[in-house]
Amino acid sequence: MRRALFAITGLAASTTAMVVLKAAPGTGQVAQEPPPGTAPTTDGPTPPVDAEESPSASREPRATRSPKPARSTEAPARRTDSSEAPRTPSAPRTTTAAPRPATRTVTGPVVGNEYGNVQVRITLTGSRITDAVALELPERTAQSEQRSDLVDSRYSGVAGLVVARQSADLDTVSGATATSQSYRQSLQAAIDRAR
Repeated sequence: MRRALFAITGLAASTTAMVVLKAAPGTGQVAQEPPPGTAPTTDGPTPPVDAEESPSASREPRATRSPKPARSTEAPARRTDSSEAPRTPSAPRTTTAAPRPATRTVTGPVVGNEYGNVQVRITLTGSRITDAVALELPERTAQSEQRSDLVDSRYSGVAGLVVARQSADLDTVSGATATSQSYRQSLQAAIDRAR
């Protein structure tokens, strides 16, 4: 959209410059030059000039006025630059590019059981769960730590059951019923908060 605006503005500016240069005094002499292939005549009538100028002075302004066509050729150069903008359309890119879904994290509450506390955090991209992490698991004894590791390895991570099932409807880990239930409760609360 911005490039199209610049293209239109550049085109308008170059058109205005062309009109101003054509209407400017002295530019008529350049347009009245003999066509290519005809011999220039210095004896014939000269193009109209200011009354105060002498015929010899009228030849000098021609030499000094010759850069004016160069000014008029600058305008097409600007037009060429501005006409290149449509070749690389930016508007379709912005309209066709789908917005990236927002990535966010939601943390469930701490859920306690007889072995300790469990807390789960999920990461969502859009409405899809892409990761689950146990922030807190029971570790009071070696046995409870072992149960926690079983639950964590089965449920958590990008390849865990939470991501695979996209819900808290998970099978109970054998031998870790209390920790599994606490994990699912914290997970369900996090899912509910994410909605």
